[in-house]
Amino acid sequence: MSSSRLLHRLGFSIVVIAIFAIAAPIRSADKRIVLIAGRPSHPPGMHEFRAGCLLFQKALTGFPGVTVQVYDGGWPSKEADGSKVDDNAALDNADAVLIFSDGGKGNPAIQGERAKVLDALVARGAGLGFAHYAVEVPAGVPGETMQRWIGGFYETNWSVNPMWKPSFDKLPTHPITRGVGPFATHDEWYFNMRWTEDAAMKSKITPLLVSTPSDEVRKGPYVSPRGPYDHIIADSGKAETMMWVLERPNGSRGMGFTGGHTHTNWGDPNQRRIMLNALLWLAKVDVPAKGVQDTITDADLTQNLDDKRKK
Repeated sequence: MSSSRLLHRLGFSIVVIAIFAIAAPIRSADKRIVLIAGRPSHPPGMHEFRAGCLLFQKALTGFPGVTVQVYDGGWPSKEADGSKVDDNAALDNADAVLIFSDGGKGNPAIQGERAKVLDALVARGAGLGFAHYAVEVPAGVPGETMQRWIGGFYETNWSVNPMWKPSFDKLPTHPITRGVGPFATHDEWYFNMRWTEDAAMKSKITPLLVSTPSDEVRKGPYVSPRGPYDHIIADSGKAETMMWVLERPNGSRGMGFTGGHTHTNWGDPNQRRIMLNALLWLAKVDVPAKGVQDTITDADLTQNLDDKRKK
């Protein structure tokens, strides 16, 4: 074959390859969802943060375009000079972060420089969610920070944490409620959050799980402090919000979920689905019309539980 014919064929092949390369869809990198599980606390079967996060990860394994990573111990860490230090860079490319942990003064989100790290994530449009005890921080700057992130927070002596079984039988139309049917689980469902007073932000909060506590529930006892509180009793007949979402002006999203104390409640497919849908929504992933369909079994609920035996 002459060199001219060879060059002609080579040129034709390059053109064909270029055309296919242009026409072929380019798959972007998977959306990255980071789950931060708190340190072990409470008796077995309660506050199983690590097991819960690993359950969510398994449920979303194989979901197209999504990667889920779990960090336990309360925050991503790395070894430096023989000790563990925060690995804040582990969150640099996260599209959504869920913190499922203990709260109050020990809330991992407000330790050291972590609030600044989360502020930066939110500023660039990443989603940020908190589950169960993690929605609680002290009043003042931490509370204002949480209001900025998710619109409200659990405030000691204002919010309450009774063990009760709210009925979630009227769900709003929202991507997170797709495929979620009515359900009721007996758990430590917090209510009476300290909501933001910023009218513009408050208008962007959407309640998702709402139920009306009975007067018996309002009168306590609450888990801690025992109560009862006059302002909670005075709200007899008021519907309370136990899961909500926030859409911020820059397009980033926030979420609060107050259940999750009792690990076996993730065995309820509707409670599990609304959380899985929420993780997708936080990362700006389209939620399927019927919600996340997983293959979680009862046996999966017994996996990865913390060893809480006294050593």
